[in-house]
Order: sequence, then C-alpha cells, then structure tokens
Amino acid sequence: MWSRPLLYERLTWPEVRRAAGEERVCLVPVATLEDHGPHLPIDTDLRITAEVCRRTAEAAPDEVVLLPPIPHGYSPHHMDFPGPITIGWDTFTRYCTDVGTSLARHGFRRILYLNGHGSNQNLVETAARLVGVEHPGVLAAAAFYLSGKEALATVDGLRDSERGGMGHACELETSVYLAIDPDAVDMERAVDERGYPAGDFAFMDWSDGPLKLMPWWSSFSATGVQGDATKATAEKGEALLEAAVRECVGFVRELLEKPLPERREPRETVR
Repeated sequence: MWSRPLLYERLTWPEVRRAAGEERVCLVPVATLEDHGPHLPIDTDLRITAEVCRRTAEAAPDEVVLLPPIPHGYSPHHMDFPGPITIGWDTFTRYCTDVGTSLARHGFRRILYLNGHGSNQNLVETAARLVGVEHPGVLAAAAFYLSGKEALATVDGLRDSERGGMGHACELETSVYLAIDPDAVDMERAVDERGYPAGDFAFMDWSDGPLKLMPWWSSFSATGVQGDATKATAEKGEALLEAAVRECVGFVRELLEKPLPERREPRETVR
C-alpha cells in the first residue's frame, strides 16, 4: 500500500518506478525566502505554497506525487532588506527545468510546478516549457496559486481592503499564514503600507496590472509590506487555503485529462 499522500522523497527506487507507471501528476512547490514585513517570517511564500501542495496531495492521494519544495527563487529587487536568498534567473530557470527533466527521465509524464512567488512566475513557466521541448511526450505546466477565475472570486469576496491591499505580506498572505501557524505571526507589528507607484495599467495587487513595472522594493516600501496586513484574519486564511486547494486539485485533474502530446510532421492541410 502507498503512503497517503505519496511523498517522492520517501520512496525507494523501485517505488519510484512503480509510481511513474501510474497516472499521477508530479506536484512541485516553488517559492523563495524573502522579507515579508516586520510581522511575517521570511519563509512566507515557501510555507504557504508547500501547505497548498500538501493539502492538495492529501485531497487527491491517488493522483499526485508530491515533491519537496524548491525553496529559493529570483528576488534581486528585495536585497536591500535582510533575509532574501536570490538565485540568478538563468540558474533558477535551469534548476527548475532540471528537476522536471529528471522526473521525465524516470518515466513521469505529467508535471505541475505550483509557484508562490511573483518574480518566479515567468521563469517557472519557461522551465515547464523547456521540459516539454526536451521531452516531447511530457505535459509540464506551471501555475500560481489562487490565480484562476473561481479562486479570484473567492479572494474578492473575502477581502476588506481596496486595490493594492493584497500585494505582498498583505491581507491575503498574512491571513493564510495565520491559518497555518498563528504563533509565527506578530499582528501587533502588522502595517498598512501601499507605496507602489500605481496607475491605470501598472499596479500591484493579487492580480497585477497589465503594465509590468518592478523597481527596487525599498524605493516604495519602508517595511517590506505592500498591502494592508492589518485586515488579515485566520478565518479568511482558512477559506483562502481551501480555495487554493480546490484550484490546485483542478489543475491536477485537468492535466490528467489531457492527452499526452505527440510531435507530427507538418502538412499543408488539416487532414
């Protein structure tokens, strides 16, 4: 009998072979360590993403193989604050790609990187695409948690802050951390700081504006916060976690439903 959930690092090599022969999605949490204000630990992105993935693996134990988290990401713009560990964009992208290509080499055919750090996202998407290029019969995908239509509706329904209140170390992330580990959150030091130079097209919230602009973090945030952490509650956090898990289970099941890709010779007609 398999353990539930199925943890990749706890398998023997014959068990890895067996798991690769089943219809499972390798779920890879990806995050970073960086400043999250004076009230949250620097592992906020990592802790939240790992928790979403852990609960997803528990909710879909026969469909998921849970990988250990990738803890370090791309955060050069945060380096004025003590704490961040930043990895060069190319090193980070290749690292994520190598994790996926290793899994593909062992016979896994469906891989999902779930990311919890904004500046990782384009790089994680690139890594997923490179896995597919290097292993054409593999479906590799990347997503950010709480980013789909239904999940965002949940976010909007729970929030008490206006636009800009859910950017970083904010109402959302603080709420989720309160639900996971309230003793690690110092709400007496939570602040409302929204200094990002927002406009009609460039703004920072849980869903950012279409014009992407990321200066040095210290140029607009004294505390490391971008948002209103004072409005966070554990009750909101638990509801957000539940929504994130529903969404991630949906990601997993959609990947399982899709046919594996097959390269074909181009033709001038459809048939």
